[in-house]
Parts: sequence; structure tokens; C-alpha cells
Amino acid sequence: MSRIGKLPITIPAKVEVKVSGNTVHVKGAKGELKQKLVSGVSIAIDGDTLTVNRDSEAKQHRAMHGLYRSLINNMIVGVSEGFTKQQELVGVGYKATNQGQLLDLVLGYSHHFIFEIPAEVKVTTKQEKGQNPTVILESADKQLLGAVAAKIRSLRVPEPYKGKGIKFTGEVLRRKAGKSAAKK
Repeated sequence: MSRIGKLPITIPAKVEVKVSGNTVHVKGAKGELKQKLVSGVSIAIDGDTLTVNRDSEAKQHRAMHGLYRSLINNMIVGVSEGFTKQQELVGVGYKATNQGQLLDLVLGYSHHFIFEIPAEVKVTTKQEKGQNPTVILESADKQLLGAVAAKIRSLRVPEPYKGKGIKFTGEVLRRKAGKSAAKK
């Protein structure tokens, strides 16, 4: 039995979970999400507890058991609490501004990057004196949030010598020493 797959999921009071056919619909205060299930994985709802079951011990079913339990748990947490990612722009002259869902980034290139954020993700920027500009992304969908954050980071990945680039807040970068002093 999958260690993660066999764990029950507690459904919060203000979250509504429906199963229709092979699709799970989760609705809550932060939004509505749905996930299609693969054959061989089923869901049982008992009061405020949801369990994910598999039909057989086949390798494919065992692999999907824990995956779908995690996906459904992320959906329930997302619609009740939401997910947040913060990214810092480290570098001289780096700037981030947003107008609605358009994110305008100045990353040391000869041009600006104008990035359109999906409607499901809320974007805000913060720029305080003496601090690095920060991009804050919020969403109920953890997968989409991670994909958007990864795409933004890919515009200027932090380099290992000075640490310039777009990094997640709290991320520890592996740094290199650079050139060593001339030998005498």
C-alpha cells in the first residue's frame, strides 16, 4: 500500500467535493478546481473524510495512487487556504511592476519582459527602498502557480558567482568563489 496514498484527506467545513464519473470537482472560498482521474483509481467520501483507493496491485495503479491523493489534497488546500510564491529580483537596476495581469520586468537586458499572467493567478509587486523588488504570486491551483513561477524564473536564472537573477524568497543559492588570487 502506498504510504501517501492510504492517508485520508480531511475536508474542511466550507469546501464542497463532488465526484462525477471520473472527474473530481472541489469548490471553496478561493475558487473552484477539477481533476480528471485515471482508470484504476477511485474516491470514497465518508462525511468529512475522503480516501483514494486503487483497483489492483498493478504497477501503474500503485504509481497513480499516491499521485492522485496528493493532487486532490492540493486542490482542497488550494480552495480553502490558497498557495503563495514570492520571488526576488537580485541585481542592480532590476525592476518589477504590474498593471492588472501584465507583469513588466526589467532584468538587465536591452528590453523589458512583459509577461501575461493567467487569470487564475493573482500577481502583485513590491518595491521598497533598500530591498530587492519582489513579485508575489497567489493562486488556488498549485500546479499552475508553480508553472508560472518557473517561467518567470527562467527569464533570468540566478548565476552562481554574484547571485544575480530571479530567485525564490528564502532560497539558498550555491555560490562559487570565482577567480582565485594570482599565485606568487
